[in-house]
Amino acid sequence: MIIAAALCPAAPLLVRELTGMDPVVPDLRAACMAAVAELGAAAPDAIAVVGVADHAATWDAGWALDAAVFAPGAQRQASPWPPDGKLPSPELPPALGIAGWLLDQAGRDADRILRSVASDEPADSCANIGAALASARERVALLVMADGSARRTRKAPGYLDDRSAAFDASVEDAIRSGHLDALLSLDASLAHELMATGRPAWQVLAGALRGRKVTTDVRYSDDPFGVAYMVASIRVR
Repeated sequence: MIIAAALCPAAPLLVRELTGMDPVVPDLRAACMAAVAELGAAAPDAIAVVGVADHAATWDAGWALDAAVFAPGAQRQASPWPPDGKLPSPELPPALGIAGWLLDQAGRDADRILRSVASDEPADSCANIGAALASARERVALLVMADGSARRTRKAPGYLDDRSAAFDASVEDAIRSGHLDALLSLDASLAHELMATGRPAWQVLAGALRGRKVTTDVRYSDDPFGVAYMVASIRVR
């Protein structure tokens, strides 16, 4: 069952190797590190990671983020077997790779279950994936990587869409209130139009915690670069 959950954005700017020594949005990175650390402190048997990709699949926990996916000129690891035993994989969905980077930085060495969910996955299928993850081990911590709308400002990747603020507010309200079932009612078509790529991952979260009473600590909520990012720790009563 799920004993704790965390929500982080699948933002490449979190990864220091991609931003250099000068951190970009340091308060966002700090919030993610705190949320991930709390997951590990719950002493789970496994940490399940969920992120959106082209298709739904379970991935090898031995694969790690390949920085060259985001920065083609980035230096690949020279050794075929890095000290941590993890190989960079160009196929690993970026959301899962970024989550792995966060877990590595936090020193969390629990078993990992890496699960991608398709960008067009229906809500009921997302909920079923969440339920399956919840039953994967006796004590499961869930790390959900999800971005809100990328149309929050005129300089956003998708330019400004006036509907984005209300959409993201509805997601945040569901998270803050602990009424996660409301996430299952999100309009997938609207989410697609608003470039809110986290919609399926939020619905996996809802399925994993369906019927459970939770409290939530929202550690970060803002839209740097016109993209809505939220970091939250979700505690199961």
